[in-house]
Order: sequence, then structure tokens, then C-alpha cells
Amino acid sequence: MDSNFDFPKSASQWFKLRKNRRLFFWWLFHRATSPLRALPDFVIIGAMKGGTTSMFQYLAQHPQVRPPFRKEIKFFDIHFTKGLGWYRAHFPLQAKMKDGAATGEATPYYLFHPLAAERMAKYLPKAKLIVMLRNPVDRAYSHYSHMRRVGREPLSFEDALASEPERLAGEADRIVADPNYSTFTHVHYSYLARGRYAEQLPRWLERFPREHILILPSEDLTTAPAQVFKQALDFLSLRDWQPKNFDIFKRGSYESMPADTRAKLVDYFRPYNQQLFDLLGMKFDWDK
Repeated sequence: MDSNFDFPKSASQWFKLRKNRRLFFWWLFHRATSPLRALPDFVIIGAMKGGTTSMFQYLAQHPQVRPPFRKEIKFFDIHFTKGLGWYRAHFPLQAKMKDGAATGEATPYYLFHPLAAERMAKYLPKAKLIVMLRNPVDRAYSHYSHMRRVGREPLSFEDALASEPERLAGEADRIVADPNYSTFTHVHYSYLARGRYAEQLPRWLERFPREHILILPSEDLTTAPAQVFKQALDFLSLRDWQPKNFDIFKRGSYESMPADTRAKLVDYFRPYNQQLFDLLGMKFDWDK
């Protein structure tokens, strides 16, 4: 089911609806019962290409977790104007949230979106947040490779990095000024900006108690998944449990980054990483 479906507003949408009545009645029921549905206990807010899908899938398999109808609901960034009732419609009924059950979602654009922290603090002030932070050099290249793979990036990696300041100039301000402004450029061409984590985290740290935010290095989810998953379970007050396999979800395949480009990016991100380490009082092994 496409949980971003909403009531049709044009003749073409009504035509599609007639061909998928099951979807219509599914969504009609969930919208009608949205006041009876739970809001998330936890949200994985980012970062994009940082292992959010894998962490969400592990948690969704937990016996106490009642997952939503899709991983990325994108309410506090892209679909906020649809209203809280639209958001609640994606989650389980409150009647099913018994015996320590929890529900949550994972939308990695939240971390980077200029308004998501403010919006979430208003509607989910008690939510627990999980942040997966990946070496920004690797994150940027994985992000770029994904954009190339889906046909949204015509430039070479080096040219895309050079073009980023111009592409993103004023985009955040326009998003803040107009809730209906397209986030396409801000979402897709933010290879460097999304890796400057120390610019993004303060918005969240100012609005949520520090004990409600779990920050994990994505690399550890690959090298020591059971240990990292246990940290997440303890943070969410879920009983000890493990999935049968810690498979990596949505693993991308792409050519290695040129060594000289990598060296330049390591130098570029070094001061931003240090700002992050100073902010959090913790250090990650991102010096290569």
C-alpha cells in the first residue's frame, strides 16, 4: 500500500482510485480511526545513507514493536501540511499497544530538515530519537551514487560537490518561509551539507532531553550489530532479543572513490567532525 495516498483532487486521480478500491477503503478506514491510533514512541531521524533502514528493520521484527505501515512517513519534513490525523493514520491502534509495546518510524531527512525538530518537539515531545551517524566522506559518496543510480544526478561526483553551494543557496530559508516549497534540491543534492552533523544536531539537542537521544556510529552497526542493537533496545526499554540475521538492508554497490577525492573530503570534514566530537563529548574513527 502507498501510505502517502490521500483523497483524490483531480479527475485522473479519481480514475486511478476506481482501479484500486482496496487502497481507497484501506486508507479511508485508517483516516477514520486516526484518533484511536498511537503516535510513535521512537523515531530514527537520520542520517541518510547511515544505516537507518537496517536499524528500523531490526526493530520492526522485535516482538514488542508494532511497526507503522511504512518505514519513512516523511511527516515532519515533506508531508507536514497534511496534518496530524494523516500522520496518526499510519500507526497501529492504541488498543494494540499493550504489554510494553512500542511503535516508531524512520525518516532520515528529519535530521537535516530545518523545521523537523521544532515540529516534532511540538507533537512528540516525549519521543525517543535514534541518530545513526556515518563517516561523512562515505555518506556523501553513497548519497551521490544513489542519486546517479536513480537518474537524478547528471554530474560527476567532483562536479556535484563543486556545484553544491550554488545548488543549495537559499534553499533552507525558502523551506522555512513556505511549507509548500519543493524540497527536491535540498533533499537530493546535499552531499556535503548532510555530513556537517554539528550544524544539525543542536536543533534537536535544544528541544529534546539529551537522555532521549541515542547517537550511534553507523560503522558499528556493520562491525558489531548485536552490540549496537542491544544499545538501541536498552535505550527504548525493550526486552533483550535478536533477529535471526543482521542483514544489511539497501546496501548500495558502486565503484571506489578516487583516492585524491577521498583525501580532499577527509580534510574538508575534519573541522566539522571535531565540532561534532566537542558537541557530543564522544569521538568516532573518521580520520581516513
